[in-house]
Amino acid sequence: MTTATRTLVAPGAARARTRRPIGRRFTVLTVLAFAVLLILAIGWLLPFLWAVATAFKTETDAASGDPGWIGASGPSAQAFGSILSQGNVYLWAWNSLWTATAVTVLTVTISALAAYAFSRLDFRGRKWLFVVIVAAIVVPPQVLIIPLFYEMLAFNLVDTHWGLILPQVVAPAMVFILKRFFDAIPIELEDAARVDGASRFRVFWSIVLPLSRPILASVAIFVFIGAWNNFLWPFLVINDTGLMTLPVGLQTVISAYGVQYAQVMAQAVLAALPLIVVFLIFQKQIVKGVATSGFGGQ
Repeated sequence: MTTATRTLVAPGAARARTRRPIGRRFTVLTVLAFAVLLILAIGWLLPFLWAVATAFKTETDAASGDPGWIGASGPSAQAFGSILSQGNVYLWAWNSLWTATAVTVLTVTISALAAYAFSRLDFRGRKWLFVVIVAAIVVPPQVLIIPLFYEMLAFNLVDTHWGLILPQVVAPAMVFILKRFFDAIPIELEDAARVDGASRFRVFWSIVLPLSRPILASVAIFVFIGAWNNFLWPFLVINDTGLMTLPVGLQTVISAYGVQYAQVMAQAVLAALPLIVVFLIFQKQIVKGVATSGFGGQ
C-alpha cells in the first residue's frame, strides 16, 4: 500500500516541482516586461513633461538655460497669455475641430463602403483595383501636394474649408484595414439575412457595421488625430487667417524678437491638449480596436 501510494504521489510531486520554476520564470519575465515598458513610457513622457514645464516659465527663465523644471521666477502662465492675446486661438481650434470631424466622418464612410465592396462584391477589375489601393499606401502624401493644389485651384477651392477637407478623405490604408476585418466576419450571417429578404445595404448597415464597431472606432480616432495634426496641406491651401486650423494658426504667432521658447512650448501644449483629451476618453476603444484589427498585425 505504501509503495502504491508513493507511486501515485511521486508523479504529482514531480509535476509540482517542475511547475514552480516555470511560474518563477513567468513572473520574472512579466516583471522585466513591465520594467521595460515603464522605461519606454517614461522616455516618451519626458519630452512632453519638459514642454509643459517650459511653457509655464517666463521667457527670461526659458532662455536662461537653467535645466530646472521650475524657473527662478516660479510658475508663470505668461506664455499662454501671450499666445491667446496675439492670435485667434479659439476660432482656429473651432476650425480644427469641425474640419477634423468632417474628414473623419467622410473618410470612415467612404473607406467602409469601399472595403465592404472589395470584401464581398465580385466585380470586374476588383483584384487589380485593390492592388492599386494597396500600392497607394506606400506613396508619400507629400508627392501629391502640387497636383492636389493645382486641382483645388482649378475648382476654386483654395482658401475654402472644402479645399482643406476633400483631399484628406482618401485613405487607402483605412480601406485595406477595414477590408481585412470584413473578410474575417462569417459570411453565413449575411447569407441568413439575404435569405430573409434583406438587401445588400441592409446587411451592411444592420449586421456588418455593428460587428465592426471596434475597428470603426479605431479608424475614426486615428483619422481624427491625423486630420487634427495635419500641418502641411492646411498651410498651403489656406491663407485666410479666419479659416486657419490650430496648428497653422499658432505658427503665425511669432514674436519679432527672435525665438520665444516658452511661447513655442505653449503652442505645442495647446495643439496637443485636445488630442490628449480624445485619447483619454476613447482609450478603451483604441486598445480594443488595436487588439482585434489590422492595427495589431492581425
